[in-house]
Formats: sequence, structure tokens, C-alpha cells
Amino acid sequence: MGKITVRNIRVYAHHGCLKEENIIGSDYLVTVEVFADLQKASVSDNLTDTVDYVFINKVVKEEMLISSKLLEHVSKRILDRIFKELQFVTKAVVSVSKMNPPINGDVEMVTATLKKKRA
Repeated sequence: MGKITVRNIRVYAHHGCLKEENIIGSDYLVTVEVFADLQKASVSDNLTDTVDYVFINKVVKEEMLISSKLLEHVSKRILDRIFKELQFVTKAVVSVSKMNPPINGDVEMVTATLKKKRA
């Protein structure tokens, strides 16, 4: 078993419960961890035998373009696509962080993290 992490994918998106958040948008950081059997890739040195992190970045950017009220919702969409499109991923963790959230306080970010295992 191995793990590939794509950490802090920077995205500008329009998520939130406030009308202004959907109009103005905000900066987000997304981290994706995927677990899979990476033994074959470690020997073959072939991209087709591993998890392509370029693809993970693409999925994150596409899903972040779809406006959601909750970070949990966009996190689940990212997880669902990973499991649908990367068959040999056995477990994944997605964290979506909103930078400088509008919560009337000095807060660097808020983060929602979801995990999923293949049944």
C-alpha cells in the first residue's frame, strides 16, 4: 500500500452560504491524499501503474468551479470522482480550506475534511 498526496492546490472559487461569497469568491486550498497499491509502479516506472496527480489536480479544479454552499459538499464531489475514475484507489482523504472566511474574526482558514474507503 502507498499514498500519494497533492497538497494545497490553490483555487479561486465561489462557495458559501452568504450571497456575497458566491458573487465575490474567495481563495481556497485543497489537499488530496489517495491510497493505492503502488508496488507495480515502483518497479515498472510507468505512469499507467500509479495515480496520476495531474489528473487529481484537474478533478479538484473542475469540481471547485461548481458553486456549493458547504465545503463538505464540494469535498464529497471530489471524493466521488476520484473513486469513480481511479479504480485502484482504495482510500482517499480530501480537505478543502477557505482562506480568510467571513466569520467576524481573525481566522486564517476553515477546513472541511472527508474520508472515503472503497467498499
